[in-house]
Order: sequence, then structure tokens, then C-alpha cells
Amino acid sequence: MIWIGHPMVSALWCVAMARAQRSLKHSCMKTPALTLVVLSLLLDILVIEASQLCSASKTFLLEFPQAWSLRMRWDSGSTVGEFDGHSKRVLSCAFKPTRPFRIVTCGEDFLVNFYEGPPFRFKASNRGHSNFVNCIRFSPDGSKFLSVGSDKNGFLFNGKTGEKIGELSSENGHSGSIYAASWSPNGKQVLTVSADKTAKIWDISEEGSGKVYTTFSFSDVGGTEDMQVGCLWMGDYLITISLGGVISYLSVSDPSTPLRSISGHLRSITALTVAKEGDTTMLYSSSFDGVVIKWKVGSGYHGRLQKNGAQNPAAFMTVQGSDLITTGLDNKFRRVPLPGDAYTEAETVDLGLLPRDLDVASKCPELAIVPVEKSVILLRQGAIVSSIDVDYSATAAALSPHGEEAVVGGQNGKLYVYSVKGDTLTQGVVLEKHRGEISSVRYSPDGTMIASGDLNREAVVWDRITWEVKVKNMLYHTARVNAVAWSPDSSKVATTSVDGCIYVYDVTKPASARTAIRNAHLGGASALVFVDSGTLASGGDDACVRLWTVV
Repeated sequence: MIWIGHPMVSALWCVAMARAQRSLKHSCMKTPALTLVVLSLLLDILVIEASQLCSASKTFLLEFPQAWSLRMRWDSGSTVGEFDGHSKRVLSCAFKPTRPFRIVTCGEDFLVNFYEGPPFRFKASNRGHSNFVNCIRFSPDGSKFLSVGSDKNGFLFNGKTGEKIGELSSENGHSGSIYAASWSPNGKQVLTVSADKTAKIWDISEEGSGKVYTTFSFSDVGGTEDMQVGCLWMGDYLITISLGGVISYLSVSDPSTPLRSISGHLRSITALTVAKEGDTTMLYSSSFDGVVIKWKVGSGYHGRLQKNGAQNPAAFMTVQGSDLITTGLDNKFRRVPLPGDAYTEAETVDLGLLPRDLDVASKCPELAIVPVEKSVILLRQGAIVSSIDVDYSATAAALSPHGEEAVVGGQNGKLYVYSVKGDTLTQGVVLEKHRGEISSVRYSPDGTMIASGDLNREAVVWDRITWEVKVKNMLYHTARVNAVAWSPDSSKVATTSVDGCIYVYDVTKPASARTAIRNAHLGGASALVFVDSGTLASGGDDACVRLWTVV
């Protein structure tokens, strides 16, 4: 690679390249020394051209770097080392931070390999581990390195020679595979994490032995989410990460409880809802792997609902009075008291079929509606009170704020309006405008409008009094509409789609006056809810929950 800092030098270099190409065209050299010959030729031509251009100076090349800043760099083709000696996948490697430099590797062949250099060459192997060697790390001063593995053992080695000098004591040691290790800044202690759901700090002696200093425990129940798989000791911070994606900040003075935990979703977001808990606004989100996370608006992660060891994906979720209501891919309807911490506290109703949607009457919180394949189910106080069969495939449903009316969307693109009297649903008007399967439908909070979206990328706002279309031409998405949501004051409706975009419409203005949030979620946006009149929350296939300010 060549950097040229002056037009004169650029011209000289172009002339030199042209003359070199002409010379090489008639050359029959095919030897490996060709690169050096070409470089020498280019420099000779450059000297001649520069001498002709700057004949007043016999020392042009000596003065040239200061005057014109010519710098050249090229790949010499020489190697700085070869790494062999493993017969299976390498899982970890480390570079000695001080001279003489060394490199160590470990892998699934139970080996710890030691390389000297540069250029680096294989020096020795250690076969002390009896299972996968998961992590290897040099101490900050390079005097030692540590290997840990699935055999629950940790071995210490001399950082310069690669000789084994000691091991971590088995007394109070890990009872499961050790996945990672990290040295303290002073090199006198090591943090390790394990499949036994603990992290341990070890005191490391000068001779190379280690004994447990303190233990951090993360769970006493079954399941794999609390297995600790990564760790870092950075300054005063001790950080671990679990298989479930929870990042924990640890305190040596209080090993019983992490100072702070941060987490998020690892799979696509399936549902979002907002709840008021006293003066606090909470946002609940669910993902495809069954994780339900609580977020405190304004500060972030606030915990997750425990699943009691079962996978219970909440495909749809809303708040009903003081309860969190969910329906999932396990065909269950659940009521979780708020504030709650676990599904173990939930009241469960078996719906018998896969739910396609869920909604509650905002001002009649004991009433809920769930559409299934060929039926519409009405629930009151968490119990099924009505189930009517329909001659179409029900795909979405909503209840009016006072619960006196319901609208059900079908696979045929029609909206069926039902009156609700007691526990009875009676069909009334049928709305036809959509050209694709209804994917989402919701009443406005004031009950005067209905918003619906379909798989043919269209959204419609209906006037509930006249049943006419109130906002036309809401056709700005390029793929199916996944969700519609109303602002608390019923002045705005938002839509989101597989195309990853969000559009916010003011119902008093034409659709062309929309507000667009493009590329809101990589892979598509799947859930949408207004936190307040000026804040919108969305979730998507990128496993992220985002807040947007709407003006």
C-alpha cells in the first residue's frame, strides 16, 4: 500500500509504474525474486525521474521524506508463525502480554498447546484435562496462565516455559463444567464461572496453587438459564453472563446478591403491553422463547417473570385491571397478578386450540376475547363463559372499551361486528374493505373508531357510528401489517409490519401526512403499543424493544 503526499510525487510514481510495466512486459523472469526486482526497478526509475526534476539537489531522496512525505508499505509474504497440534476444534487462545511473547491454545481434544515465537512454533502440549478445555488466560504480568475445562478442573502453568506449576483446589470447587476465567488486575486472584450456576473467586499463590476465596450463587432451582458461561474482571467490576443472557455485576462484600442485573431478549419479540404499578409505568415484553421481561420506563430492565422450568411463549399479552393476561403457543390463557414475578402464580385456562389474538375491554376489565381457528371465545374473570362457532377462520379480535361490542377479523379479509349481551355474542354488520387476511384489529380508547390491518399491507380506520372508512389509503407498508395500536387520547394510530417500518397516522389528517419510522427493527417489527400519547414502544425480530418519541 502506498501513500503519496504531493502531486509531484504522484506524477513521478505514475511515470515509474508505466516504465516498470513496459520493462516487465519484455522480461522473461519467472523466479520468486520477481517482487524484489520490480520494487528495485520502481525505486530506480523514481530516483532517475526525481533527479531529472530536481537536478539542483543531489540529495533528493534524503530530503524527500521531510519535503513530500512519501511512505510505502507492502506485504513481505513472510509468516509470523504456524499453529498446529490440535486434532479437534480450538475453543480458546491467549497471547502473553509481556516479552518473551508466547501463545497458548486449548480445545475439544482435551489439549493445552504452548507456542514460542515470534515466529511462533509449537513447543509443547499438556494432556492434564480429561474433557473439553473451554478457556485459557494469561495473568496480566504474563508470569502464569490458567486453563479451565468441562472436567471441573483448572490448571496453572508457567507463562514463559509452559510447564504446569499447580491447579485449583477441589475443596469447595465447582461441581459442574467451568466455562470461563478472568484474572484480577493485580494477578493475585481469578474469577471463574460454571454450569453449576456459581461464580468463584480464587486466591492464586506465587507457587501456582489456587483456593476458593468466595462463591457467588445464582439459583437453587432447575433449568439451564442460570448457568454461568462468561466472566470479566475489569478494574473494580466483576461481571458474569448466564446462558439465559443475564449480565450480573458482582460485589465481593455481598456475594449473596448481584449489585445489578441487566438482561434482554434473545429471540423475536411476540407481544408488548403497558401497565401502571402505582406511579410507575411498566412495560412487559414477551419473546418467542417464552421469556417475559419487565421494563421500567425511564430506567430499563426491571426483572423477568420466572417460567417454572416450562416453555410458555406469550404470543399475545395485555393488562386486565391488576392482572397481566397472556395467551401462548401452549394453548393456555393465563392471569398473572401485578406486580408479579413468576408464572407459578398464574391462573391457567386451557383453550383447547391455538389462540390467534387476545384483547380485553379496557373499562370492563373482567371481560376478555380470544379467537381460535373456527370459534370465538369469551372469558369473564378468567373463566370461559361463551364459545361460538363461526363459518370463517377467525384471525383477530377486539372488544370495545365498555365490552358491549366485539369485532372479529377473518382469513377472508372481512370484519364481523358482534353485540355482547351478558355472555352472548350476536353477529351484526360485516365490514368489507380489506383484500387480505386480517392480522390485527383494535378499538380506539374512546370507542369511536376501529383500526385494522391485513396481510396485504393495508391498514384501515373505521368510524364506529357510520361504519364508513375514516382514514383512506393507508397503504405505505411493503409487507404484511403485524400490529396496530392507538394512542391513549385516540388521536393517533400506529401500524407496524414485516418490512421493519412503523407509520403513525393522525386520524384528523390525510394518510399522506403520516410520520414514518423506517428500519425500526432489523428483520421486521412484530409488536406495538403506546406508552403515553407521546411515546411509542415497539418490538421486533431483532429481539429488541425500542421507545420512540411521537410528535
